[in-house]
Amino acid sequence: MGSATNWEERYQAGDTPWDKGTVHPALPGWLRSEPWTGKILVPGCGSGHDVRALAGSGAEVIGLDLAPSAIAAAERFARGGNESYVEGDLFDLPLEWEETFDGVFEHTCFCAIAPGKRPDYAAAITKVLKPGGQLRAIFYLNPDHDEEGPPYGCTRMELNSLFASAFDPVSETTNFPTFPGREGRECGMIWRKKA
Repeated sequence: MGSATNWEERYQAGDTPWDKGTVHPALPGWLRSEPWTGKILVPGCGSGHDVRALAGSGAEVIGLDLAPSAIAAAERFARGGNESYVEGDLFDLPLEWEETFDGVFEHTCFCAIAPGKRPDYAAAITKVLKPGGQLRAIFYLNPDHDEEGPPYGCTRMELNSLFASAFDPVSETTNFPTFPGREGRECGMIWRKKA
């Protein structure tokens, strides 16, 4: 998925610091204030915590991940609702997925891919969403580490340049609950695909 990281190897070794064992703290509040139904894709779903939260709110959710061990871990949890998991690559999706999703929820996929692949990420998200479909995302602006990544940080300017041609901005905020240590480092954005 645009990174030299061997995600399957990381899962098998238990080296998954991005997996906090629970849904992102902002997602339940988003779902209460802005309910989300329809068919939703969660790329880079990992153990599926966000998938189950979305499914529990009434959406039909597909969690996608490259790593077979991530999919296996997700499937060991009790179901949250109408969810399923697919092992696959965001950059090589089934043709039948084109314009079939009402929404995409982004949490840890974007920051995991090499920055040079980000235009491909934006193209893939655009392709799977129906016109009017939403990208609801929690982007990692400023990860606190000394290595090159992943995770890779980003800027609002970069995000706008990636999505503005195909999407209209709906909202943006940095004022939401998050995991300890990530305060002020994430940006919540909602984009709507243009008709």
